[in-house]
Amino acid sequence: MTKLIKRASAEARAFRNKAADADDHTPNKQKVVRNKKRALHDDDLHDAPQIEAPRKPRFAPVTFSEEGGVRFLHFGTEWVQGAMRLRKPDHIELEYAQQMMAWLLFIETPRRIVQLGLGAAALTKFAHRFLKRAKVEAVEVNPAVVVAARTMFELPHDDARLTVHEMDAWDFVNDRANHGTIGALQIDVYDATARGPVLDSVGFYRAVRACLTDAGVVTVNLFGDHPSFVRNMKRLNEAFDGRVVALPEVHDGNRIAVAFSGPALDVPFAALQTRAKLIEAELGLPARKWIKGLQESTGQNGSSFSI
Repeated sequence: MTKLIKRASAEARAFRNKAADADDHTPNKQKVVRNKKRALHDDDLHDAPQIEAPRKPRFAPVTFSEEGGVRFLHFGTEWVQGAMRLRKPDHIELEYAQQMMAWLLFIETPRRIVQLGLGAAALTKFAHRFLKRAKVEAVEVNPAVVVAARTMFELPHDDARLTVHEMDAWDFVNDRANHGTIGALQIDVYDATARGPVLDSVGFYRAVRACLTDAGVVTVNLFGDHPSFVRNMKRLNEAFDGRVVALPEVHDGNRIAVAFSGPALDVPFAALQTRAKLIEAELGLPARKWIKGLQESTGQNGSSFSI
């Protein structure tokens, strides 16, 4: 994810002010004098003040900022967790998020498309609006992100084709009811620290693969220049038998890994170019750049792409 300008959102300021107000109204703590010569008994504590230790929130605060007609989602830091152009709320604004749709080069619109990690709901909204044949589902563990997506980023409420599951992605992919049912699975699971995906074990990626249909495709958002990239690529390759390719790093620093399930793939680049032009015409996504990226990252410059 890319860094944004150092600009605190209104919610971030409110969060800080709330904490400051709480400190201002906290009663003066009573000084407890301990008598080391006397044993402490329960009776001595009967009238003692009850001190409640502060609880660490399970999730970082959900915050927002705007610049140049684009609204950004943050988790209490500068790191961008999603974006929406206000005049085009159903389009995908960030380049790396556009690349998360690269599976369109290889398969027809499947019956079921799933996003792990909702963020600003760019992928979810796009698929729901433009890929009418698919049932679109998003999995998000943080209820505040779901609320933000619907109130600040124009995610529609659930309907016959759209479902948001408020649950952990680990539980979702390990639910046998989901195995063998998903044609396209998009993974973007980051927390406020943005140090790499929060789920990245071989076991997780194997469960992801188990969710795919015979010819299913996975796209994963990774950091390019970061130790987590090598680790995730190694684990993805182990889970997908080496059938993984990473597109070149975009200007935001992200790299999208594409992992394939099912039979070996051998498709002429001419066919991919034809399909890319159709994607660009119908969906407005820069699909021919994806093909160029595939050739650059794999060194496959012959007549076909195979994996």
